[in-house]
Amino acid sequence: MKEKIVQTAGRQQLGGFAPLFAHLNDDVLFGEVWNDSNLDTKTRCIVTVVSLMASGITDSSLTYHLQNAKAHGVTKEEIAAIITHAAMYVGWPKGWAVFRLAKEVWDEETPALTEKEKYKNSIFFPVGQPNDAYARYFVGQSYLAPVSSDQIPVFNVTFEPGCRNNWHIHHADKGGGQMLICVGGRGYYQEWGKGPVEMKPGDCVNIPAGVKHWHGAAPDSWFSHLAIEVPGENARAEWLEKVSDEVYGQLE
Repeated sequence: MKEKIVQTAGRQQLGGFAPLFAHLNDDVLFGEVWNDSNLDTKTRCIVTVVSLMASGITDSSLTYHLQNAKAHGVTKEEIAAIITHAAMYVGWPKGWAVFRLAKEVWDEETPALTEKEKYKNSIFFPVGQPNDAYARYFVGQSYLAPVSSDQIPVFNVTFEPGCRNNWHIHHADKGGGQMLICVGGRGYYQEWGKGPVEMKPGDCVNIPAGVKHWHGAAPDSWFSHLAIEVPGENARAEWLEKVSDEVYGQLE
């Protein structure tokens, strides 16, 4: 399944000054056009680089799209051929200008981005460190990044593809429970006795105290969610059995 493109730069940089432009950038250009299934992401990256080159734009926006092209599989040989071909139509000086940026992006001394690095660059919140303290309660590799320790604890939890935590219950004598807000990738939440609920960026689930459940990544996608601990009296977590391959294998 094609990884969903998520962009928040518009709201981060212009949300207060130009909210309509921020919406069009994040939700329409990237949210809809970049996620249209009629072109793969690599092809879109190439079209975007050539479009900016043709317009004479050689600032940080072109550097970003060159980096994006590299991250989505455009090789040094391919970008050299693309820029050379486009220069024949849009102008030789533009070709020289774009080659200067492309050489920096495809510097042979710079190692290729790992899948983790590519995913990290696609989300707003940090991925954090390996979640070693709770590794025994997970199948696969997870990461933990504290977001807030004051008032209400908030953590960004990231799961590699196929990673999920065990069935567990949040107990509390009063109040308690947990909220999950997806901030990247695609994953699932499931309560005992119910079907799985797919989670994509912006989706939120509320987990009352006493409900047996699990959550984790889809088999083919990274997944990040904010875990917000709801205050409660004598709140505690009870970790239970692993999610069986049979249960996990039913996910789409």
